Amino acid sequence: MAETAILALGGNALIREDQRGTLEEQYTNALAMAHSVRSLIRKGWNVVIVHGNGPQVGNLAIQHEGSTDLVPALPLFTLGAMTQGQLGSLICLALNEVCRREITGAVSVITHVEVDPGDPALSRPTKPIGPFFDRTEADALTSVRGWTMVEDSGRGYRRVVPSPRPMAPIEAPAISTLVDLGYIVVAGGGGGIPVSRSADGAYRGVDAVIDKDFAAERIADSVGAQALVMVTGVASVRLNFGTPQEEVVTEMTASVARRHLVDGQFPPGSMGPKVEAAIEFVEAAGRISAITTPELVYATLDEPAGVIEGPRGTRIVPDPVPAPIS
Repeated sequence: MAETAILALGGNALIREDQRGTLEEQYTNALAMAHSVRSLIRKGWNVVIVHGNGPQVGNLAIQHEGSTDLVPALPLFTLGAMTQGQLGSLICLALNEVCRREITGAVSVITHVEVDPGDPALSRPTKPIGPFFDRTEADALTSVRGWTMVEDSGRGYRRVVPSPRPMAPIEAPAISTLVDLGYIVVAGGGGGIPVSRSADGAYRGVDAVIDKDFAAERIADSVGAQALVMVTGVASVRLNFGTPQEEVVTEMTASVARRHLVDGQFPPGSMGPKVEAAIEFVEAAGRISAITTPELVYATLDEPAGVIEGPRGTRIVPDPVPAPIS
């Protein structure tokens, strides 16, 4: 039976640092991702893609709030649903163009993810979305629109919104069924549409954006995946980043990764969520996780003793089981 890999694709992988975010730019980036997926398919993997939407949902919010004199603005969770359709279509079209008859098809699943309405994160905005602004623009947006703006990565200021931890993807059974039928599935876009269960048992939208890495871990666990891959803009994880002691990590156990996380090696706004989600998946499932670029996904998932030579990303693997004491 084919193994399943979950690819967590950052929204910044579709709009790169030096790009404006045009449809043509995003589609070109999606094609690069589709080639990586084709390599996995040829190796016998099933694939589920979970994409971020930070740049896209922030841009959409600006478009909506700038047009309130013509049409009413929509809540943030609805904008998240809109980007699921937008990016799901883009990714599926790229997959169909690259993979063609090698796949049964590509399907995008509108995915709701349950969150805890009592999650403290809902009152503490931390998730950056949208474009960068200078200090004057950021102050104006705070004053006029009431947005919370923070400095991000030394590149300017961005809006931040609440980002609760995901509990469970509601459409997990449908995702599993489509995977079993041989489809490439795009799911949990933007981390999923955050919802919570009300007193009458119905789900209601929650104004927030879920981190796609944590959502991907929940989906991977729900569908019984064998691998979770965080696809990002750097080839591998680095320790002591930006210092003379910077060190590339090609493989580490979950316990070693957790120790580095606690030591502050992986900042919350960048590599931190990826490493934390990878650790949770490996510890819960006893399987492997990886962090790398689209081009190195296949090589990184290949066994260390495999036939692929050349660069690889970072693998996070289970801790060895102690030998029984005789």
